[in-house]
Amino acid sequence: MADYHFVYKDVEGASTQWDDIQRRLGNLPPKPEPFKPAPFSPADDPDLAPKSKAWIDDRTPAELDELEDDPDLDDDRFLQEYRKRRLAEIREAAKVARFGSVMPISGSDFVREVSQAPADVWVVVLLYKDSIQDCGLLLCCLEELATKYPATKFVKIISTECIPNYPDRNLPTILVYNNGAVKGTYVGLHQFGSRKCTPEAVALALCQSDPVLNDGQTGSSSREGIIKGVQKRFIEKFVADHEEKEDDDYSD
Repeated sequence: MADYHFVYKDVEGASTQWDDIQRRLGNLPPKPEPFKPAPFSPADDPDLAPKSKAWIDDRTPAELDELEDDPDLDDDRFLQEYRKRRLAEIREAAKVARFGSVMPISGSDFVREVSQAPADVWVVVLLYKDSIQDCGLLLCCLEELATKYPATKFVKIISTECIPNYPDRNLPTILVYNNGAVKGTYVGLHQFGSRKCTPEAVALALCQSDPVLNDGQTGSSSREGIIKGVQKRFIEKFVADHEEKEDDDYSD
């Protein structure tokens, strides 16, 4: 016996011609609209979003170093600009801070290393001999200054290799060069405080008239920066000595 309750279903939204006539006559309800899913819109992925300055500021230096080599970020315009800026900063820093020590030179090196140095570079030349104690004292001061002012070129040369028959009584001697010309001459230690000379005293003497010392960072003149540094160290030393005296008094 046939199952008269079986219902045949067509494609969703399809209807017969008869049904369409009945709907026009009002005998059937309007045909429902076929189901249409909403357009697909993927969820926001923070890793795919364009990188802003705030995003960069939230990263540590180590994270930024790793990101600079990340190939997945090559298409991000902000990071590309950031990389260009960082590369320019690194190149500029390397260009400015290119010295940082007292370099020994020979007589044959003098013209290339001193006279032909770039016009924007100040060169401090120490004429010395190892056998003279005062030379060693001044060299220690210059070595400290060389690390503080890496954009200034410091060199040392045995006196008689630079100037034949140069008298030992004039040692140590400092010559200051810029743009191929001698800008200053300092003979002996008396201009730096004699045997009590300090790096700060040497720095002040070198910058009496010209901005000889350059750390590559500050925009102020050499002398102003050096004076501020000397004042700061004096205050720190005074405070430290005062605290040490109080501790001694308390222990007594």
